[in-house]
Amino acid sequence: MITIEEIAKTVGGNIAGCNSLHQNENQQINEETEIQTFSTDTRTIKKGDFYIPLKGEKFDGEKFIDKAVEAGAVGYFYTDEKNVPPDTNAIGIKVADTKEAYLKLANWYRKQINPKVIMITGSSGKTTTKELVYAVVSQKYKTVKTPLNHNNEIGFCQTVFSMPKDTQVLIIEAGMRGLGEIELISRYAEPDISIITNVGTAHIGRLGSRENIAKAKCEITSHQNPDGILIAHNDELIKKTVDYKGKILYFTLADAQITKREIGHTEFTYANQDYILNTEGDYNVENSLSAINTGKYLDIDYALIKKGLAEYKPIEKRWETEDIAGYKVINDSYNANPESMRAALDTILELYPDTVVVLGDMGELGKDEEKYHREIGDFINKKGETNITVLTVGKLAKHISEEIKVCPTHSFESNKDVALYILANIKKGTTIFLKASRSMKFEEILTYLKGENK
Repeated sequence: MITIEEIAKTVGGNIAGCNSLHQNENQQINEETEIQTFSTDTRTIKKGDFYIPLKGEKFDGEKFIDKAVEAGAVGYFYTDEKNVPPDTNAIGIKVADTKEAYLKLANWYRKQINPKVIMITGSSGKTTTKELVYAVVSQKYKTVKTPLNHNNEIGFCQTVFSMPKDTQVLIIEAGMRGLGEIELISRYAEPDISIITNVGTAHIGRLGSRENIAKAKCEITSHQNPDGILIAHNDELIKKTVDYKGKILYFTLADAQITKREIGHTEFTYANQDYILNTEGDYNVENSLSAINTGKYLDIDYALIKKGLAEYKPIEKRWETEDIAGYKVINDSYNANPESMRAALDTILELYPDTVVVLGDMGELGKDEEKYHREIGDFINKKGETNITVLTVGKLAKHISEEIKVCPTHSFESNKDVALYILANIKKGTTIFLKASRSMKFEEILTYLKGENK
């Protein structure tokens, strides 16, 4: 795949001990030794791997170089000579920053495979959009996508190196917690197609304003192919912030006409063509518009785009339905912010009129966090009289309950308390809907309902 000498040239590093040969279990290791696999985890490293020791606030991978070599690594990066084992049977390459070296290697491999790169970001809906885009694009092309929520720069590298040689399209999901993070991934991904699902209030506690959030999201085009396309939510804040000279296509839910809304089924028309989603929620229709336009840009036939959308299925903790203890539980608790909370409640109020809604704290909303939670309660009030019951968990979510006037509501301090209340007071057959930020660990509610946590 790539020799140790080529690795050093690619990352601008210096080979240690380059004038001598190294012996490792009868294998001669030198600058011409070829590396097939890169690993950042000594627990899974295999013979012949190249070890990339990453650093964080609470860990330093360089402290485990000796263990990587013992496990069979033939090479490794390092920044400090004191971390190099004295009698190592592997070749070290000194670099200024191991993470940057990893990113440079990922960029090298991305160029070797040379797929079309699709990069997706947004305040909400980016993972769902990634899955919808994959469902469409994979109908025609050999496609690789970011797994689960590996949407930082390390996840980007891991995704790139997971590409088989015949990969035609690479889909990268890019999350962010501050300015500069999406720009960093864009620099090494060099996307052909960029998608901004929206600009909301997620992480506003860190960034201070929607203007800064828009700035951070629009970094996605910083290193984009000028002959590509940006597909973005039709938001004036994005329009005045983005700096991309290539083709731009804006979309919004208003561009589509929803013709049928049912539980587990939505039909809509967009650009004079009909589509089906086997899930509910107007926001899923809006997310699918990115997938449709991506498919069109990649010359995918309408029939295949339609087929891809129809085959899409929600993934774990994103409108995931399960029968538990006689209840139908809809788990949408992977994440939550004011925009996604309102969008989910819209669907619940329209399609599930007798539901018990369990809402938890929304995190990282900054100094106005109480206001944002009270606005959710007011949002429910504005829908008028309803048969839903709202149960809230957490100190912030309690403000939602305090604001609600149109339906029964109760507040709880813990996931255990709300689960026990449901089991004792809610009749079997009722739909239970869960929505909260990931930090609330709402999967614990499922565990208590199943009786697995006594």
